[in-house]
Amino acid sequence: MGRILAIDYGQKRVGIAATDELQIIASGLTTVHVKDIWDFLKDYLEKEKVDCIVVGKPTDMRNRPSDSSRFVEPFVNKLKKTFPRIKVDRYDERFTSRIAQDTMLAGGLKKKKRQDKALVDTISATLILQSYMESLNR
Repeated sequence: MGRILAIDYGQKRVGIAATDELQIIASGLTTVHVKDIWDFLKDYLEKEKVDCIVVGKPTDMRNRPSDSSRFVEPFVNKLKKTFPRIKVDRYDERFTSRIAQDTMLAGGLKKKKRQDKALVDTISATLILQSYMESLNR
């Protein structure tokens, strides 16, 4: 069994999370600059067996694609073409950044650490992955 990789794709940064090999635990991996995502993915996928890549699907409150979709959709299309043997799923990412901020606050992180946008992106990817995994178990 391979890992599930989750991606929170943004205009500047990409938050990344992954499961363990048994697909039980979701953990934040890192945040990379958007220009470095392809090198990161190539390297990671050479080292780790990945069964599925889940990419956050930006939607508005009416379940329509949000403004961010114009950046995410080309990425997803290229992802499918670049790694055709890996399943690519989409998962609703609404409120993940807000929940990540709330989680950091509840966890007692200092204000300076809570303002670390890279950390927010990594936590957001982890939330997407955890929600996706829960949806598989329903």
